[in-house]
Amino acid sequence: MDGCRHLTSNAVGFCLLPSELIQEILLRLALPEILRLKSVCKTLASIISGDYFRREYNTRSSSENWLFLFKKRSLRDSEIHGFTDSSDRWFKIPVTEFLFPVVPPGEDLYFLTASGDIFLFALNKLREVIAVNVKTKTVKKIPPSPLGPRDTSSWRRSGLKLIAGPSSSDHFRFLFTELHENQPVLLEYISETDRWQYSEAREINESEARVGESESVFLSVINRRSESVVIAVQSESTIPVVLRPRLTETRDGGDLLHVYGDGKMVIVRSEGVEGNGRVRVITRIEVLGLSSDGRGWEFLSWVPPELVDKFKKPYGVMKGCLEDRDGIIRVVLVSNHEGYWDFIWLSYELGSRVWKWVPLPDCRMKGSNMAGISLSSGPTL
Repeated sequence: MDGCRHLTSNAVGFCLLPSELIQEILLRLALPEILRLKSVCKTLASIISGDYFRREYNTRSSSENWLFLFKKRSLRDSEIHGFTDSSDRWFKIPVTEFLFPVVPPGEDLYFLTASGDIFLFALNKLREVIAVNVKTKTVKKIPPSPLGPRDTSSWRRSGLKLIAGPSSSDHFRFLFTELHENQPVLLEYISETDRWQYSEAREINESEARVGESESVFLSVINRRSESVVIAVQSESTIPVVLRPRLTETRDGGDLLHVYGDGKMVIVRSEGVEGNGRVRVITRIEVLGLSSDGRGWEFLSWVPPELVDKFKKPYGVMKGCLEDRDGIIRVVLVSNHEGYWDFIWLSYELGSRVWKWVPLPDCRMKGSNMAGISLSSGPTL
């Protein structure tokens, strides 16, 4: 107990609990809370640093659900904020402090995506991509792809995917797709070799089916109102295939916002408020998935109207991000109205067909510039 000498009586009492009980309590906390407790006393630090706790926490973190957003001012004032559905508050994620040595003053930085411990940023002026590992506190410059350097406006959220390696490794894969010379192509960067792979996607044959397998990675090449172009990557060794799903609109109702990701599509329907077309309110949200042959978008579900009534607010502009992981579709809608940012986090469990709304606390974004948002699994110890 020497390391707990300056703690309150409640904190000392907590440290006196059986270590198994302490571990179970700590495993229910978000990583920033665990790291803060690690500095409280030697007893907690010893438990958190132990091989069993670290292994157990990292196993659970792969199924955690985080929302990260990049609040941008100047580089030194920019912040990554993270929220997990297992907590009730936002956390500041120490990322930008690692960027100072490699990002020149005046550079326009954009947050592309995150996966586990890896956060990916695009530099607009230098037209570079850098990866920050928050566990090892390192920054890695990614060499230009075979298609050459890109500015931030050319990156599409639904057309890229970051896949972090196991928690014991700092390796990752970064995939994105593009239409090059009128041909859908896949670009894949492998950090272990520090090299890019370039693949031309092939058209799917009539005899092929069941392209929508759970282990596939789906990247959007083109998204149109009635037809999309998607490529499916089923493993690292196979050639990606081209899917051309069509959408048959059968339901009426207001303006539409389409959000794509992981072979799913969310349609947000809205209407003007009191005849003001610039201020809108959500009326209906639907989710669709790829058909088994990849040739169509199939209706899966819609958010119950009574749930929509709980979170709908007037908004001026809206965008979103979407992921399908572990049998749960998650979508986050970000809107702005008169300088105020609002976030709607919804999840749909495919097995039980149940919708859930995750209320988010205020992130104090008024007047700030949001330069990127991503859904991700949790960082590790």
